[in-house]
Amino acid sequence: MFSKVLVANRGEIAVRIMRTLREMNIKSVAVFSEPDRESIHVRYADEAYCVGPAASAESYLVIDKILAVAKESGAEAIHPGFGFLSENSDFAEACEKAGIVFIGPRSYAINAMGSKTHARKLMEKAGVPLVPGAKDAIEDPQEALALAKEMGFPVLIKAAAGGGGKGMRRVDGEAEFVASFEGARREALNAFGNGDVYVEKFVVRPKHVEFQVLADQHGNCIHLFERDCSVQRRHQKIIEETPCPTILPETREKMGEVAIAAAKAVDYVGAGTVEFLLDVDQSFYFLEMNTRLQVEHPITEMVTGIDLVRWQLKIANGEKLTLKQEDLEMRGAAVEARIYAEDPENKFMPSPGLITNIREPSGPWVRVDSGVYSGSTVPVHYDPMIAKLIVWGEDRQHAINRMQRALSEYVVAGITTNIEFHQEILDTPEFREGHYDTNWVPKYMEEREKVENEETVAFCEMAAVVARHLKDEAIAKQGASSNGTPVNGAAKNGWKEYGRFRQLRGQI
Repeated sequence: MFSKVLVANRGEIAVRIMRTLREMNIKSVAVFSEPDRESIHVRYADEAYCVGPAASAESYLVIDKILAVAKESGAEAIHPGFGFLSENSDFAEACEKAGIVFIGPRSYAINAMGSKTHARKLMEKAGVPLVPGAKDAIEDPQEALALAKEMGFPVLIKAAAGGGGKGMRRVDGEAEFVASFEGARREALNAFGNGDVYVEKFVVRPKHVEFQVLADQHGNCIHLFERDCSVQRRHQKIIEETPCPTILPETREKMGEVAIAAAKAVDYVGAGTVEFLLDVDQSFYFLEMNTRLQVEHPITEMVTGIDLVRWQLKIANGEKLTLKQEDLEMRGAAVEARIYAEDPENKFMPSPGLITNIREPSGPWVRVDSGVYSGSTVPVHYDPMIAKLIVWGEDRQHAINRMQRALSEYVVAGITTNIEFHQEILDTPEFREGHYDTNWVPKYMEEREKVENEETVAFCEMAAVVARHLKDEAIAKQGASSNGTPVNGAAKNGWKEYGRFRQLRGQI
């Protein structure tokens, strides 16, 4: 086994990897940018090296700098975490050439799955079900429009490279298609340096269900069941759970088999995730494969009892999988809530700044993978996720109730977070019953904003009524003092109506 591993990442994922390294008596090496000098992953590591200024393009993404630190520190292997260089085939290849073990798949597997159009061709050849759509990137918007009309709207325009919702547009009709096509190309080019896009049919009410796979260097491959990642905003996951609340056992078995077939089609090695769209009729379609560790991997660890990072290290060291598919089972249910430094009331805008105080939840079967502490600063330069809250329960309702309890204990002062938004989402009937899909959060936010706007208008209207009645009352009092006539009763009626409005407001 390795004696020293460099973790080419930051924040909570770097700390999470280093914890397993420490349990395995492996020394850890951290890299950091200037703003991250006092970050928790730097403090936790056995060694730490600065790799440049704040901009990730000048620090965390510079392959030569990362390899130079590995050489200087004597690290035998590099774990890329997620994001940054984790799915960069050039980085994997550079590690291979430098004689450093890349803890992940081989570079050709990253290449194969890095292009969604190429991945679709491979999956089609392997017999994996696909969403109807283009087999290649399309340059001509009119050609793309013709395909969209043939498939029928709505459709999705998607970047051929990258992920995270960048370069993705839903188009509901012909009139908006060309503008959306050009917009997706520009965004894809800016985000990934590759403006290639393609078109596929939009599945109207899908769940985003992914299967965790593990494959060794000896041809063995297993899956560790599914995760439901359908609670999303702007194509970014917010809450994940396992098992999926709507999947049937026979569907799970078929999807697991397909996930293994997809991994074997590219001679995959290590931990990876095969993502699907699951339709309401239990039909499912290949979406993409993430050739890395996922943000939401802890919920799989919770229900299976398997440390995925530990197995990544063992596989990278050439060891065989000793886990057998028939021996694996899911126990109970797990839920993960991503804690972001962002403001849900302001279109989820990032909320960087100084954390003046933090109190993380604890108790039975509660796990917090955190990248911050009291007194640390959330920088503007990186993703605003500061932690992940993960809970386990005997069943789904138990896990949800435990998550609500844990969220109620979570205190983060100095910045705005989405903790209260998580509590709100978990209390909705749609989530409680599992009847949500990838489009649910945007619809929920639209309805929420509509109710708030109606409430504001109603409040203003009632305020105007009260003001008018108060004016009438003042005039009536003036008249009563001069000629002895009764005070006008309109003001009392106004306050009565205002009270009725307050009561109604409490029910919204």
